[in-house]
Amino acid sequence: MNLPLYRPTAAESTRFLFFTGKGGVGKTSLSCATALVLAEVGRRVLLVSTDPASNLDEVLGTRLSNRPTAIPGVPGLSALNINPSEAAAAYRERLIGPMRGLLPAAALRSMEEQLSGSCTVEIAAFDEFSAFIGNPDAAREYDHVIFDTAPTGHTLRLMSLAKAWDQFLDSNTSGTSCLGPLAGLEKQREIYAATVSTLADAAATTLVLVSRPQHAALREAERTSRELRAIGVGNQCLVINGTFTTACTTDEVAQAMQQRGRAALEKSAGFIESMPSFVVPLRSINILGVDGLRVLMNGDDSARADAGGAAVGAEHGWSPPPMESLADLVTDLEKQGHGVIMTMGKGGVGKTTVAAAVAVMLAQRGHAVHLSTTDPAAHVAQTLAGQVPGLSLSKIDPAAETAAYTQEVMAAQGAQMDEAGRSLLEEDLRSPCTEEIAVFRAFAREVGQGTRRFVVLDTAPTGHTLLLLDASEAYQRELERQARSTQPEEVLRLLEHLRDAEFTRILLVTLPEATPVHEAAALQADLRRARIEPYAWVINQSLLNSGSGDALLQRREEAEHRYLSEVATEQARRTAWLPWQPEEPVGPEALAHLGSARLAVQA
Repeated sequence: MNLPLYRPTAAESTRFLFFTGKGGVGKTSLSCATALVLAEVGRRVLLVSTDPASNLDEVLGTRLSNRPTAIPGVPGLSALNINPSEAAAAYRERLIGPMRGLLPAAALRSMEEQLSGSCTVEIAAFDEFSAFIGNPDAAREYDHVIFDTAPTGHTLRLMSLAKAWDQFLDSNTSGTSCLGPLAGLEKQREIYAATVSTLADAAATTLVLVSRPQHAALREAERTSRELRAIGVGNQCLVINGTFTTACTTDEVAQAMQQRGRAALEKSAGFIESMPSFVVPLRSINILGVDGLRVLMNGDDSARADAGGAAVGAEHGWSPPPMESLADLVTDLEKQGHGVIMTMGKGGVGKTTVAAAVAVMLAQRGHAVHLSTTDPAAHVAQTLAGQVPGLSLSKIDPAAETAAYTQEVMAAQGAQMDEAGRSLLEEDLRSPCTEEIAVFRAFAREVGQGTRRFVVLDTAPTGHTLLLLDASEAYQRELERQARSTQPEEVLRLLEHLRDAEFTRILLVTLPEATPVHEAAALQADLRRARIEPYAWVINQSLLNSGSGDALLQRREEAEHRYLSEVATEQARRTAWLPWQPEEPVGPEALAHLGSARLAVQA
């Protein structure tokens, strides 16, 4: 399949561009590179990250805030991060500040509690997001506003929020919601309406779906495309990042990598051909800094493959740090006989694969194991159904959990109310916070099962995971606000379980690259602040000792060295290492084989 190279031009680019896709596909790199290309031809560009786990600062090499910051060396380019927590704090203060000194302290505390949930974070971030689109004066000085959006689930919520809240405001008659007084939202209604209109305007907005030449990433891009078209965002194109070709015809690793990519593209040919589609070749370096972004767009002549397969650029004097196999970790994990094992990390690093491998190995050793996911993009785990004795599977479906929770509340509380009371309750349950509560209950339910067996949780990408964990304390306040105080035992004990190092073991999964390692380090720091200590790190998809003679792959292997050392010697208490696989590890045998892989240390 011959697709053109991705080369954004000022003439063909709309004013608003959104980059979205499965975690880890390169949205940040491509959004930054697009902004750079447009700025370098004289356009004034604002780059905005709406990701709770943004790494825009690292890619651009510039410390950012929630205000536009000029990028050194690139005239015309500015960037900012919409920090959800800071946005929520500012949003609360806008509503509560004018009432200080007018209302009693108890009333102010009650308002703060009403505005403490994750839904407030969503709407506050959306307030800032919508200002750049729905307010014609907010970004008037820029020719293009480019959004580096969060992983797919967050993006879909963010883009659908305008309609969801507009409908909620239309139907709500009580004057309050899980966001507290609706007056704070009412002021934004015109901006919200303009935002929805602009998102659906093909002359103003382009959605850039980013993928990798991988089955899972392309499936996720197709699902995202379908769902965004359903909410009116129809002007779409597809960029397949990291495509690889090799001239080394006898190199097994290079040939396998090339073939995996081709097979994935062929399987998704119908989707790819349904819209304008482009490719960006795999590069030999980590894409960091302005020079790295230029390499992403223009290539690096020094990394051209040597058709003869000769070794190039070999690094001397470096030895790999001590790293275990995943099976070594499982040997220690199983000693407790039960408990919770959670995989966390940046999107696209292989959390699902690692969770599935751990679950398979524990089950094959005779343990009762339950594998569950809160990630709507999970796929590998679902291929194990009925294949491993002792292993059960489940997937937390937000829609199903919300429907069940709503029905439960209406049956328990609504039966005691008159018609007007039931109407108010139904309105409150239509708020976005209800989904957060329902999913959180399901998460707590799965964790609670660890008292009887092993529960392996394949969690969602980092930003969502942190929101899920942060919900533990806000959850109680939300239940109190809604006068629904009856809680399952597993909810009451959730934080206790998460902080018990003998009960919950967290595996931080990363790739041997700058951004995934540094994001995992930030997640580790956040967990430690919550008094949750990670058990080990797992470095996935390493090319170390691959034996490839392809010059580009050799350079990528050499680039891993600093990050392997950083993880094993500076960040992790224990480190497991997993090699890059010629074929995606699907099924019990492949997953168990991956888990037992050991690094061959050369003398």
